[in-house]
Amino acid sequence: MKQKIIIISALALLLALVAFMVKDFFFSKPENTNPYEFGLRQVRTGDTATAAFAETKQIRTTLEEIHGLATNPSGNIYVSGKGGVEIFNPSGNPQAKFKIDGSAQCIALDETGLIYLGMEDHIEIWNKEGKQLAKWNSCGADAVLTSIAVRGNDVFVADAGQKVVYRFNKTGGLINKIGMKDPATGVPGFIVPSPYFDLGISRDGNLWVVNPGRHSFEKYNFDGKLLSKWGKASMAMDGFCGCCNPSNFALFQDSLFVTSEKAIERVKIYNADGTFRCVVAYPSQFEEGTKGLDLAVDKQNRILVLDPVKKLIRIFELKNK
Repeated sequence: MKQKIIIISALALLLALVAFMVKDFFFSKPENTNPYEFGLRQVRTGDTATAAFAETKQIRTTLEEIHGLATNPSGNIYVSGKGGVEIFNPSGNPQAKFKIDGSAQCIALDETGLIYLGMEDHIEIWNKEGKQLAKWNSCGADAVLTSIAVRGNDVFVADAGQKVVYRFNKTGGLINKIGMKDPATGVPGFIVPSPYFDLGISRDGNLWVVNPGRHSFEKYNFDGKLLSKWGKASMAMDGFCGCCNPSNFALFQDSLFVTSEKAIERVKIYNADGTFRCVVAYPSQFEEGTKGLDLAVDKQNRILVLDPVKKLIRIFELKNK
């Protein structure tokens, strides 16, 4: 009888210990604990004294949501978003505004001044007076168009939903697709976990595409041949962190890259070979959680940053020109 009591007591003690461990595991940790929280907080409160650029101007937009940013050779600024497009002169004074059906997630201009809008699954072409000139066919039910670049008769469109870049002619005819995984040619394939997938054309006539899930830039010729790539995953200032960064970029001067990130909201400049150059804006200068910091560079070499949370175009200039 005594032996049974000892066994029962031991079992009770064991059950109590298991119950305590289960309770500690499920209830002692804060909900949604982020193991990177401390590191992110450190980065967000970094030393702003080393930023090479200073914010010199803010332009307030009037659209309900803002998503795309572009400039023309005259320095005028174009913003696209939910229900419309706004145009400002270089000083930030409103020049025009027109309505559209739906939301333009991205915007680009050609050499004649025509406006190309990425409307979720298709492209629309408008003039600055607000007249729609063309509406292309849908890129598919799964399409999420996030970036456009135009050079001559070529229109390049990034599709985050189907993880591919399309090369169209100016009438909407598909010429070829770029970036699909091909081990034979060394193309790694795009990893796009979120709807941030940017591209641009350099002055030397090559196509640059962000591969956000790989934290890298890839250079292609227009036929889709991979020429080179650079980038690394890191929380340090010279790398890109999180699941998928950079989120946006613009080409600066001849061969510099201006980049922006989400999760850690920072804007930086890299040299043509991918080496880190300087900081434009730190995370502490944005609301925490800001996403979609689209970028543009105007004829004065000012860096324009779209701030969707504050609905602003924020302009940064080199401190010591």
